Amino acid sequence: MRDTRESRLLLVLLIAIAFALITVDIRGGEQSPMDGPRQAAASAFGPVEKGVASAVDPVGNAISAVRDSGGRHSTISRLERENAELKQQLGSKDITRNKARELDQLLKTAGAGQYAIKGAQIIAIGAAQGFSWTVTIDAGSADGVLRDQTVINGEGLVGRVTTVGPSTSTVLLANDPDFTVGTRMEGSMELGFATGQGDRPMRVQLLNGKAKVKKGDRLVTFGSQAGKPFVPGVPVGRVVAIDPSAGSLTRTVQVEPYVGFSRLDIVGVVVEGPRTDPRDSVLPPKPTPSPTAAKVAPPARKPGATPSGAPTTRS
Repeated sequence: MRDTRESRLLLVLLIAIAFALITVDIRGGEQSPMDGPRQAAASAFGPVEKGVASAVDPVGNAISAVRDSGGRHSTISRLERENAELKQQLGSKDITRNKARELDQLLKTAGAGQYAIKGAQIIAIGAAQGFSWTVTIDAGSADGVLRDQTVINGEGLVGRVTTVGPSTSTVLLANDPDFTVGTRMEGSMELGFATGQGDRPMRVQLLNGKAKVKKGDRLVTFGSQAGKPFVPGVPVGRVVAIDPSAGSLTRTVQVEPYVGFSRLDIVGVVVEGPRTDPRDSVLPPKPTPSPTAAKVAPPARKPGATPSGAPTTRS
């Protein structure tokens, strides 16, 4: 616009109108006639201004993020805590179910052998007796536990008590190389001695070098005088290998123990043995072979008959 007399008059007029509008707006207060247009303008241009300000103001964005991070962090922490509590509850339920199942199996085994037991739990592995296979249980002399008592679980022979304290005891496991127990073969009644071999099958030396034995044969404890250190009839394991006899007076077999020594938890100390030898009654039932369909032989073909059974004709 050029600097002319008309342009100067227009500028003065616009300034006067602006001052008049400002005066009207101030005097009107909350009832100002300019409030409606101002709100319309704010509604139209406000979102654009906010978007532009957020895009061009990284400092403001950072402050806003820091301000909101406290709420987000507490929400994440709360969710993580609830998740951990839920996992702990589920884990506790699984552990409780496992313990209940082991205890139930232990009571059934003790009932089958008529063993009076004191239930206990493994609380430590590998006492300070060198490299022996031992565990510590949470039962001691105050619970009626004595040295040289048989220790079992729901699967069979666990070991024997070697050291007794007021509230805890040490058990030498049956797979320890220093562990030996008298055994009796199921059915044939062949006697022998089983020795632990660590994480390998137990080594059983049968007294009869000509004893008939095969894989799958099962053994139980023979028992000791007055039931110490071993009561009779406790399942030991099953034969998995037979060593060549080579004319020896004895025969050696390898026996896989029933007990999983790496996953022991609930055990029972036999504080009183059975009145009578349970023999093989404590052994678990033998697995029954799955029934197989009997093969039906095809009927014999008559002379002069076709495969369909129709007689042949000659032309």
